[in-house]
Amino acid sequence: MTDDESRQVTFGADGELSDREPDADGTNDFGEPKDSDETDGGYNRFAVSSLLQKAVRRSDEQVAAWAAWELARSGFGWNLWDRLNLYVVEDLRAGDDAALLVERYEELATERWEPSEWRGRICAVHAALACARARSSRESPNSDEFFRNAAAERAEAREEGREPAQDFPVGDFEPGGGYDVAFDKHTGEGSRLGRGAQFFKTHGARVGPEGEDEQSRRWQRLNMLLHDAEFSEAEIEHALSAVDPDERWDEPTFEE
Repeated sequence: MTDDESRQVTFGADGELSDREPDADGTNDFGEPKDSDETDGGYNRFAVSSLLQKAVRRSDEQVAAWAAWELARSGFGWNLWDRLNLYVVEDLRAGDDAALLVERYEELATERWEPSEWRGRICAVHAALACARARSSRESPNSDEFFRNAAAERAEAREEGREPAQDFPVGDFEPGGGYDVAFDKHTGEGSRLGRGAQFFKTHGARVGPEGEDEQSRRWQRLNMLLHDAEFSEAEIEHALSAVDPDERWDEPTFEE
């Protein structure tokens, strides 16, 4: 094992120092004593873990299944499940049900069975296949990095007295701006502006782009007709209309 590999062992998944010892021991498939970070097949667990993540990103089911199986059978179940849970938030599109599947398979493999025995191993394969078959996307880490870079640029621009080269999507985010609808009765600014139920129901409760179904539209219309505030027919129709995906934040002005 190289010095670099030895140093890797002292760092956890988040880069922080960790004194956790690997669970693997014994001999490999060739009857040779295993190093502390060696899998049964004679591979380095860091390399196998990295391969698993790349296989998930590239939707290679066979390689992902093998890498998960290799880690599980080699006594690195704790490492495998830690990484798979990371992959569902780092490498898959938001909303994919693979996150729930991985959690369930981990529960079965670690609480009901042993991670390295055959039922634990097939749970590992199932979880890896679920991830590899899901829609791959780096949208969450890419957004996190951009928002962090934008925050640093905004701070630097303010200190230098200039406009930032890149800003947050909402810009200054103030009443009267492009996202004015957010400042309703649920915010301090909206309360100070006297924006009560009439503003909220007319503007803040709209959904899109499909809009409400017929039953929900009927209930909302009746709610507005029965409300203490008096809504015009134009306000009711606007409240019930779907949000235009090309003009999500554009709202007409109605007399309060």
